[in-house]
Amino acid sequence: MLSLIRKLDEFTRVAGDVETIRACCQTWERELRVMLHEAEDYVDNFIIKVYGQTGQDQKEWIAEFASELENINSRVSEIMNRRPRLGASPILEEIQQFLRSRFSFDEDDEETALASCMLNYINLPYDLKLSLQFCRAFPGYYRNTKDALVRVLVAAGLIQEKPGELMEDKARENIEKLIDLGMLEEDGYYCDCVDVLYPYYELSLSVMNAEDFFISTANSDSIIPPTARHVSIHAADNTIPNMNTLLHSLFVSAKQRLSEASSDFLGTVLYNAKRVRVLHLENTQLKSLPDEVGKLVNLRYLRVRDFKTELPVIIGNLWNLQTLDISVSPLVFELSNGVLNLVQLRHLKMGRAVNYGEVRVPPGISRLRNLQTLEGIYAGGGIAKELGDMTQLRSLEVRCLSDDHADELYASVTKLTALRNLSLNGEWPRMASSLVLPFLETFSPPPLLETLQLQGCLIEMPLWLGSMENLTKLHLCYSHLSENPTTILQFLPNLEYLRMGDAYKGKRMEIEFFRAGGFPKLEYLTIGSQDLVEWTAIEEGALPSLKELRFSNCPKLMVLPEELQHVTTLQILHLWKVHEDLIRRLSPNGGPENYKIKHIPLVKCFGHMSYSWEFWRRKPP
Repeated sequence: MLSLIRKLDEFTRVAGDVETIRACCQTWERELRVMLHEAEDYVDNFIIKVYGQTGQDQKEWIAEFASELENINSRVSEIMNRRPRLGASPILEEIQQFLRSRFSFDEDDEETALASCMLNYINLPYDLKLSLQFCRAFPGYYRNTKDALVRVLVAAGLIQEKPGELMEDKARENIEKLIDLGMLEEDGYYCDCVDVLYPYYELSLSVMNAEDFFISTANSDSIIPPTARHVSIHAADNTIPNMNTLLHSLFVSAKQRLSEASSDFLGTVLYNAKRVRVLHLENTQLKSLPDEVGKLVNLRYLRVRDFKTELPVIIGNLWNLQTLDISVSPLVFELSNGVLNLVQLRHLKMGRAVNYGEVRVPPGISRLRNLQTLEGIYAGGGIAKELGDMTQLRSLEVRCLSDDHADELYASVTKLTALRNLSLNGEWPRMASSLVLPFLETFSPPPLLETLQLQGCLIEMPLWLGSMENLTKLHLCYSHLSENPTTILQFLPNLEYLRMGDAYKGKRMEIEFFRAGGFPKLEYLTIGSQDLVEWTAIEEGALPSLKELRFSNCPKLMVLPEELQHVTTLQILHLWKVHEDLIRRLSPNGGPENYKIKHIPLVKCFGHMSYSWEFWRRKPP
C-alpha cells in the first residue's frame, strides 16, 4: 500500500478532511444502525408474541406496541437531526475524480484501481450496499438470477412499499444501478443471471465479515459471531454452525447433501432463531423440512432445492410468506390446501427434476390475489380456466400442457394483460424423444409480454410471433421445425436474446437465415442442433448488435460462414460440443480458418469427443 499512500499524500489536506468526515459519519451511522436494528427486533418480537392470541391479550399487546412505536419514532428523529451535513460527500467525489483522471487503472496498478473501487463502494447509498451484500450471499457456484435477488431483497425488508408501486420493481431498479456502476455483471447465456464482479466480490465479503453483521463462509465449522443477522454457508458438510437468536437470513448450500443429524440441527437453529425472514437451502436433499419451519411466522422467503417429500401441513401457518420456491423429486407432487392460507404470497415457483412430472396446485389458487409469479404448475383439473381470474400475474410457467386443457389455458392467458413472462411446456410422451406442444395458431399472447418460452414440437411457426413488439427474450426448444424459424423472428424490433435448441431440423443455415436489417437489437444468440452441419453465409449488415454467439451441443457442425469476420460487434464465441474438425480448423495455432474468428476477443471451445476446454483470447493490439 506504500505506493498508494505516496500518491494520496498529494491530497494531504483533503485526506485529513476525509478522515474527519469518515469518523463522524461512521459514528452517526453506527448509532442509527443500532437504533434501527432495535426497532426491527421489536417489530419481529411483536409479530411472534401476538401470533395466535385473541381477545384482551391481543388488544393489550397492540396498545403497548403502538406506544413503543411512538418512542422509537422519537428516538430515530433525534438521531436523524444530528446527521452530519455532508451532502453527497464532495471531498470523496473529488478524490475519486482525481484518481480516475491522474492514474490509469491497468493490471500494473492494482492498488490504485482497488482504491477507486473502495471509494465507489463507500459512496453507495446504504440500501445499495446491502443489495450488493445480498448478491454476495448466494452460493458462488449457483447462478443468481435477477428475479431471485429481487425476491430476497423484498423479503429481507430492504425495499419500502409505496402505494401504486411494486416493491419488486424498486428492487430490480437497485440491481440495474449496480450493473450500471460495474459492480454486477449480466451473463448473456444464462439469461437474466448476474455475478458480483471482482474486486467488489472480495471487497463486499471483507466488509460483510468485518462488520459481523453479514457473515459469508465456506466452512461449516466457522464460529458465527453473536451480532450476525445474515449468514451464508457456501459448502456445508455434515454440520451447521450454531446461530444466534438475532438471525434474519440463512443461506445454506451443501457440498453433496446434509446428513440427518445436520437436518435435525437445522431444526434446532430455526427453533432458536424465530426472527428468520429468508431461508435459502440448496443441494441439501432433505427428506423433510423440520417442523420448526412452520413456526417461523416472520418468514418471507423459503427456497428449498432437491426436496424429497411433500411440504409439511404446518407450512400453511406462514401467513407472512411472500416467496415459496421449491424443487421437488417425486414424479407426481401436489401442494396441499394449506398453500391457500398464504395470503401474502407473491411468488410461487415449483421446479422439477424431470419434465414429465406433474406439480399440481389446489383448486382455489386464484384466491391468492397478491400472487405475481406462478411457475411450474400443471394446468389440468380446472386450473387452466381458473388462471383467467389471476389478472395480476406477471410471470406464468405451465408444464405438461396437453390437448385436454390447452384451449382453456390459451383463453385464460389472453386475459392476463399484466403478464411479462410466459413459458409453455408440452406434454412429454412416454415413448417419444421430445415434448409435444398443442396447436398454437389460435393463441393470442398478452400485448406486454417480454419473455416467451415455447418448449415442444411445433407444426409450423405461429404467425403471431412476428407481431410481438415488446418481446426481448425468446426460447424455442424441441420445436423440430422443417421451415426456417428466423423468417418471422428477424422482424421483432426489440428482441435481444434468442435461444433455439433443436428448433430447426435442417442440416444447413443459409444466407436467408440472417438478412441485413433483421434482428436489429439481438445481442445474444444460442443455437443447439443435433442435425446442423454447416452455416454457409450471412448477409452483409446482418446481426448489427450481436455480442455473444453460442453453439451448444451441435456434434455435426463443421462449417462457420466467411462473413462471420465482418460481425465486428461480436465479443464472445462459445463452441460447446461441436465437431472436432471445426475446432481444429478454427484454432489460432495454424488453423486454416482462424481468420473467420480472430477478431473475436474471447473464444471458448469444447469438442464433442474431447473433455477439456480451450480458451482463445485475442491479444490486445
